Amino acid sequence: MKAVFQFIICLAVPLAVGGFSGYLTAPEISGEWYPTLVKPAFYPGDNLFGPVWTSLYVLMGISLFMVVRTTASGLRTDAVLAFVFQIILNFWWSIFFFRFKRLDVAFGEMTILLLAIVFMIYTYRKVKPVAAWLQIPYLLWVGFALALNFSLWNLNKLVE
Repeated sequence: MKAVFQFIICLAVPLAVGGFSGYLTAPEISGEWYPTLVKPAFYPGDNLFGPVWTSLYVLMGISLFMVVRTTASGLRTDAVLAFVFQIILNFWWSIFFFRFKRLDVAFGEMTILLLAIVFMIYTYRKVKPVAAWLQIPYLLWVGFALALNFSLWNLNKLVE
């Protein structure tokens, strides 16, 4: 029963962070500003973001559960802290981008997020290699999102 509870918590944390971030930024996404931005040719369309992010949050939760279920150690603590750091950055990117409309700051923050994901994968690999592999789609998506963020910033000349 303890494992089931841990699994639910590990899934709930990233889903809740993503959901709360989405809740806070939904008015801006469907409002007057974001729909009017010039989008690059490789923009995937608005209907893709929700399912992709939900899938990535589920994979984050599964990986976190795998790490949490390993024997207590300094490495496990480092891996959990790496998760916490990147999920905080993940949350704030949406706020900077959509709420504050600071595409430049969001780009810088997402660059740090990408590095934090690399570090998380590195720490996960030491604790539970399969947990690290499950984060590769997240790394690739954030890399794509970073390019998208840069293009949106550049195309819309929102240099502050």
